Amino acid sequence: MTEMVYGAVPVREGEPILPKWWRTIDKWSLTAILILFALGLLLGLAASPPLAERNGFSHFHYVQRQAVFGGAGLLAMLVTSMMSPVLVRRLAVIGFLFAFVALAFLPFLGTDFGKGAVRWYSLGFASFQPSEFLKPGFVVAAAWMMAAAQEINGPPGRIWSFALAMTIVVMLALQPDFGQAALVLFGWGVMYFVAGAPMLLLICMAGAVVLGGTFAYENSEHFARRIDGFLNPEVDPTTQIGYATNAIQEGGFFGVGVGEGTVKWSLPDAHTDFIIAVAAEEYGLILVLCIITLYAIVVARSFFRLMRERDPFIRLAGTGLAAIFGVQAMINMGVAVRLLPAKGMTLPFVSYGGSSLIATGIAMGMLLAFTRSRPQGEIGDLLRGHHR
Repeated sequence: MTEMVYGAVPVREGEPILPKWWRTIDKWSLTAILILFALGLLLGLAASPPLAERNGFSHFHYVQRQAVFGGAGLLAMLVTSMMSPVLVRRLAVIGFLFAFVALAFLPFLGTDFGKGAVRWYSLGFASFQPSEFLKPGFVVAAAWMMAAAQEINGPPGRIWSFALAMTIVVMLALQPDFGQAALVLFGWGVMYFVAGAPMLLLICMAGAVVLGGTFAYENSEHFARRIDGFLNPEVDPTTQIGYATNAIQEGGFFGVGVGEGTVKWSLPDAHTDFIIAVAAEEYGLILVLCIITLYAIVVARSFFRLMRERDPFIRLAGTGLAAIFGVQAMINMGVAVRLLPAKGMTLPFVSYGGSSLIATGIAMGMLLAFTRSRPQGEIGDLLRGHHR
């Protein structure tokens, strides 16, 4: 009867969790994510041994750690993807509050590991970067506020979410971490646009971003140095950008061959921020295009499924998570080919980094949970119901 009325697959009473999860999950996105993780291990085998050797570790020290952290991230993704949207929202808000407090205490208890920006807590055996866990939690919390604002007599959720976004942006900019600040602001802007923001307001926001960038350039030596390096037509071949650019050019279409690349011996961040340069040099443009395609599959498939979702919260939260995931990948690869200023941002699931791998796993678990097929969950079902 349900299928006749709503046009959707009816609920199967008493169906076990795993079969139900497999039947409703977006298998294309799940497969793309697993391939990205496998490629990350493959590229880690190529990029990390020189750094491990310089630091006095065993040859595959970083690859082993990437497998451990990545395995934890994938486990978190699978468990999260089996949850209901309500449970995901509750846990995400709690996680966001913990990450927000951790971010607030970074200036007092954090460390910069000699990189000039206080972004981490040193745990001895590993490090913890609160901003990585803050992003997915913020997206869900902001989506919850915006969705509540659409209800009759609902709270001013859009204003609350904007105030929260600006607070986080200021906290991240003070580290300084302008890349993560831009991601948070971008994610909020995409959700606000989907929620029905007027174009005039978005234009004003763009103008405010330009003014903020100008202020940061004039008052932050860290920010100004990166912008000046990006705008300089002469690329210093001894800088990370110089090494990465040369490696990409040397790789050509098919690459120089597995293990034959040289950029990994010069770049200190070859296994993290510039992993795509290693891929381009050893495997060529073909592998780079494959990686871009995998990210595009996850983002496009998610947007396609969310377009049919009738629940405003699920639609907004899923859109924000997919947008941040795709844009972070674009920024990382854009920096490597000098289309964007250096940001110090990892390539999701491919770069080495414990916080990044686990936090991205949680974020993608949320996205997979939001994009699962649900009976009477599509907006088209609602429209069909009105016409019957």
